[in-house]
Amino acid sequence: MVAAVSVPSQAQAMLRGRLCDPAFVHSALRSSPDTNYSKLKYLVSSSVSEACNNSVLLLGPRGCGKAAVVDMVLDDLNKEHPDAISVIRLNGMLHSDDNCAMKEIARQLCLEHQLSFSKMASSDDNTEFMIDMLRECGLAHKTILFVLEEFDLFAQGKQRLLYSLLDAMQSLTSQAVVIGVSCRLDADQLLEKRVRSRFSHRKLLFISPSLDDIQRLVEHLLILAKDSGLPEKYITDYNSRLTSIFSDKKFKGCLNSLMDADATTSNILRFLFRAVSYMDMESGFLPIESFLKALSSMQRQPKMDSLQDLSILELYILVCMHRLEDKEQSSYNFTSIMKEYRSIQDAYKTSDKYASTVCFRAFEHLLDRELISFGDNRGRNQALEYRPVKLLVSSRELAQSLKLNTTCPAVLQKLFDRERYM
Repeated sequence: MVAAVSVPSQAQAMLRGRLCDPAFVHSALRSSPDTNYSKLKYLVSSSVSEACNNSVLLLGPRGCGKAAVVDMVLDDLNKEHPDAISVIRLNGMLHSDDNCAMKEIARQLCLEHQLSFSKMASSDDNTEFMIDMLRECGLAHKTILFVLEEFDLFAQGKQRLLYSLLDAMQSLTSQAVVIGVSCRLDADQLLEKRVRSRFSHRKLLFISPSLDDIQRLVEHLLILAKDSGLPEKYITDYNSRLTSIFSDKKFKGCLNSLMDADATTSNILRFLFRAVSYMDMESGFLPIESFLKALSSMQRQPKMDSLQDLSILELYILVCMHRLEDKEQSSYNFTSIMKEYRSIQDAYKTSDKYASTVCFRAFEHLLDRELISFGDNRGRNQALEYRPVKLLVSSRELAQSLKLNTTCPAVLQKLFDRERYM
């Protein structure tokens, strides 16, 4: 017999499904006429219904939902005009070469219209085929939608693809829409004069959402609907507890920290997916600790990971460098660090005394780990021990690493604390 799935497990699976479904994530956009989804849909659907050519650029940082909005619009248009559109997709990372792009356009057109594709056709043949297909589709009242992802990469070189495509759209018989997607806000400025004159200069900017927008998105994704198929009492209790968490200062601080690092939609979804994975399976609710754990797991600290693996001698070298900086010594090298190290040994009479050759190997290891670096590029011909260096670890990071390191001598910890509070 198959064991019955518990209610918390069902709720967790449902929430994970929501977070992995772009259509559900962005479904709230459909209700507002001011969203980029509504603007893009109006532009493309009017071009299809009025049989006219158009072009538009979607600009914004990676992960802000540009591709998801395009997919939503295309899905809606396929339902509304199932036989009136044909979609051609290109990506600048794969098809930035004009010949390769023309061949891919010809291949997708042949596949869409059940024609035989010739791999041996030249670039000129493929260009002529594209122009003929634009004309034939226009006469058949069918619109070809060209989706060019990484649009800025198509704007490199001679831009023959963009020119041929936009020039063919100047004909009264053609019927096409070009949708460019790019993370560069100046993508239209990369176009040559002859290409720019044929472009419509319509742009939709995807800006980072505000804190209120993110909170509305979180509520949309995590609040359970009454018709979700789960017990009504569980849904009521779950939503009640989640609503109280949304007004908690810790949760708002959590969202602020997340926005400071990356406020894109994709990062928010990663954060929520981790929070749902930390759901308390006994109670079936999402406590505030789930969100705090998710934030902690996303805030990677590679320097802290490197610091925790250091030897005692390497920690001594970092503390010595920190002491030299506290003394406002603008420039110092390995020799200066060793003088500071010897002064500590003489003052505290510790057993952590190493030869200069051993110290130099530890110094080189810190350079390799990029916890310290050379102060400038001058003096490359100098011996390493005489080249000026600088510390790449903050005082807070160094203090935290000393506390977390179980082998750190008490003398070194006290010495660093005394320097900090003097």
